[in-house]
Amino acid sequence: MKPYAVAALLLAPLVPFSVWANSNCDKPRNDFDGLYCLNKVYIEADKELNENYGKLRGMLDEAGKKTLRSGQLRWMEQRNSECSRREGTRFFVNLDCAANTTIERAQFLQNRIRECNSAGCQNSKLD
Repeated sequence: MKPYAVAALLLAPLVPFSVWANSNCDKPRNDFDGLYCLNKVYIEADKELNENYGKLRGMLDEAGKKTLRSGQLRWMEQRNSECSRREGTRFFVNLDCAANTTIERAQFLQNRIRECNSAGCQNSKLD
């Protein structure tokens, strides 16, 4: 048996059943189930954001790629400052904020893709 499979079997009794089963995200039973569901939304939003970024980047000229990259880095800094904080050795993330901000950014990138496909890429709108 592979080492990671053994670790999963050993840790399985320590993980709540809701992690292993499809959680009812419409009516979470407690805060941890709600967090689990919100994390699933964030992961999907992040996946869409990365797909949109890659697709848009492939449509741009070199100047557009540079503008897109700098805008993305600024967006990441803003997201991090608005949705997380440090207190000593602890790090806190407002997952609702992170998910919503990521969904908005993924939509922004999708809108730029739509523009590239219809009217041509407009580097001025990437920043």
